[in-house]
Amino acid sequence: MRHTALAQTWFLSLRQGRQDPDMIYFDNAATTWPKPPQVIETMVQCMEQGGGNPGRAGHRLALEAGRIVYAARRAVAELVNAPDPMRVVLTANVTEALNLALHGLLRPGDHVITSSMEHNSVMRPLRALEAEGVELTVIACSPDGALDPGEVEAAIRARTAMIVLTHASNVAGTLLPIAEVGQIARRHGVLFLVDAAQTAGACPLDVQSAAIDLLAFTGHKSLYGPMGTGGLVIGPRVNADRLRPLKQGGTGSRSELEHQPAFLPDMCESGTPNVVGLAGLVAGVDWVRRRGVEAIRAHEMALTRRLLDGLAAIRGVRVYGPQNPQQQVAVVSLRIDGMAPDEIGLRLDEEHGILCRVGLHCAPAAHRTMGTFPTGTVRFGLGALNTADEVDASLAAVDCLARKGQ
Repeated sequence: MRHTALAQTWFLSLRQGRQDPDMIYFDNAATTWPKPPQVIETMVQCMEQGGGNPGRAGHRLALEAGRIVYAARRAVAELVNAPDPMRVVLTANVTEALNLALHGLLRPGDHVITSSMEHNSVMRPLRALEAEGVELTVIACSPDGALDPGEVEAAIRARTAMIVLTHASNVAGTLLPIAEVGQIARRHGVLFLVDAAQTAGACPLDVQSAAIDLLAFTGHKSLYGPMGTGGLVIGPRVNADRLRPLKQGGTGSRSELEHQPAFLPDMCESGTPNVVGLAGLVAGVDWVRRRGVEAIRAHEMALTRRLLDGLAAIRGVRVYGPQNPQQQVAVVSLRIDGMAPDEIGLRLDEEHGILCRVGLHCAPAAHRTMGTFPTGTVRFGLGALNTADEVDASLAAVDCLARKGQ
């Protein structure tokens, strides 16, 4: 009974939070919220009318579940212009996808190049691989997060096996030059892995024109799907025979064998998939495509410009990153003189109803690059469903805090 009461209290608090007209959600860089209604409706319908385990039986519910899984592969492949949906490996999140690419393809003695603006989802696997004999070069970015492609090319060695870059910093919002680096990687015969956690759905992405060999994405951010969804898009230049899966087990295929299947995507997808989440992901990608990635990008750029212009006029506020919507996604990091980031975040929430993220954002390397380590920053992450009125209300709140801090 106690657990039932706790659950009822939790659901009531969620409903009340969603209905709060004064709440402003600026934490979309962590996860987008709210989700489009069709995402929720599709997931509920899947739970009510589905429930089969894909590939584990031949009855109608299992077959329908299999269709949902394939629809998720196809939706992502079409969004990023990947040539083969069957080389879209579905994972629980972008972190798992990045680990699959890094641990699955790199070997002791290999050399890998990355940037100083990476999230720990890249840096921690690379540091672990470095301890096992992989050589690592970290290219220093400028304090606003910008990367010189020439420095990447200059760092390539005979044993360079991979270049891995975030498409956009989750701290400064800075867009890295992936198209230029992709061409560099292609000229030198090096694999190119892109972390698209902040950009898939928010910026136009074309893995073929950008010469991207491996694209890691997540479903719960700018694809407007649920948590627990993501994947790795594997290009044709990647030799699947060299790819080591992170886990082995049931796949629903080649069940007569006690060895892992040797073909994609089954070799990398052991265990029952998150079919309900994937149904929501399909609906989220469909929502993004109907709205238009270019239109979403234009809307978020306009909001970012409005926010940056307003912050620039507030005394005592320091903004980090490019401070140019053309060069960044809708992520803005700031500090207020005389106040710690955690205090700012708490007061924005409690006094003004603004929900944001404070601290190091799981990216200490980026904060060292920006000069904001170890205290971090306050991060506003805007999304497709935010409005100009919300930006204006947030500017008024920051101005209020800045005046009190002087």
